Amino acid sequence: MSATRFPEQAFGAAPHERPVPRITIQAFCEFPDTGAALQRAGADRRLSKTQLNVQLGGIPAAAEYFQGQVTPNLLLVETRLAGLEALAEIDRLAEVCDPATKVVVIGRVNDVEFYRELMRRGASEYLVAPLNPLHLIEVISGLYADPQGHPIGRVVAFMGTRGGVGSSTLCHNVGWSVAEEFQINTTIVDLDLPFGTAALNFNDEPGQSVADALATPERLDDVLLERLLLKRGDYLSLFAAPASLERDYEAGLEAYETVLDVVRQSTPCVLVDLPRHWSPWVKATLIAADEIVLVATPDLASLRNTKNILDVLRQNRPNDLVPRIILNKAGMPKRPEIPAKDFAETIGHDPALVIAYDPLLFGQAANNGQMLAELGQKSPIVDGVRAFASLITGRKPVVAQSKSLFSLFGNKKRA
Repeated sequence: MSATRFPEQAFGAAPHERPVPRITIQAFCEFPDTGAALQRAGADRRLSKTQLNVQLGGIPAAAEYFQGQVTPNLLLVETRLAGLEALAEIDRLAEVCDPATKVVVIGRVNDVEFYRELMRRGASEYLVAPLNPLHLIEVISGLYADPQGHPIGRVVAFMGTRGGVGSSTLCHNVGWSVAEEFQINTTIVDLDLPFGTAALNFNDEPGQSVADALATPERLDDVLLERLLLKRGDYLSLFAAPASLERDYEAGLEAYETVLDVVRQSTPCVLVDLPRHWSPWVKATLIAADEIVLVATPDLASLRNTKNILDVLRQNRPNDLVPRIILNKAGMPKRPEIPAKDFAETIGHDPALVIAYDPLLFGQAANNGQMLAELGQKSPIVDGVRAFASLITGRKPVVAQSKSLFSLFGNKKRA
């Protein structure tokens, strides 16, 4: 699954989802709302590698501050003026700016001629306040994106809110549907290193695994990645876990980040199957994902854990959609459970999908090493998984399928 199979118009990360490289950013604003938008953008996960400093005073303060000092990689300056007066300020700033520094000007006037004059003077971009944090992130990312580079893939992280909720099974089935029914190149990355089930659920046996990549992440490139992946047809690949207890797994945060960065360089859709334990790298991987899917069951422990995880993610992902919730194993006989409506009221938004308890269907698929849809049975569960795949990709199946049960979807309160 090399980069040559990742065409420009393929499914992948949106412009505002591309992470910004390690750069220094200095901002000099004139108005409080601009400063607030800059601070909100600076708290975003996509700017986590940058060093952002926001000050007041606008262009005059920036020109004075950098007298005899090296200017940063990126300089954001706001002006309350317009026309020739604003251009005169920019000219004074240019006298102290290093040639390598990119300058983004923020103003209050939507004037095409003013924009053209700024571009002639070497400004990188002109933004009209009030600022939208996501648009600002998209602009900054675009300034540092390689114009000759390939698009990057979209990372969707799956995590169970307690043991046995079926997160891995659903991750694998959604990944299979995205690949086989939507024909989007997809890689499932199984990061439950000692107990992962990706290879088992697909009836395969990994030779090398994702643990080998994590051990020496600096060696991972497209060529090595091709050797490590298990191919499952034209569109699906598995980055399987070793599922072995004979070795210790002590990779650090940067190793996981590096491996996922390499995978998303060559695959439009990356589904990450996370283990159900809370650790620094699990938290960091969740926060960095483009989309998050939490799988829960309708019981009190799962409800508590779901709410706690959502609270952490809302704090660390202020500009992102809240995670999608799948409520699995609903309607289990003789088991008291929390109704889906009450579950939704407690966590603050509706589950995206509610899956009925069906041990026969899931058990048969697991024992055969098959996906649910491969059993050939007409089931609301299969239709629901397919509809969920459509929801996270924004696409419709390429191959002819039965009508999806979109009535299963809620998410009226996604923010």
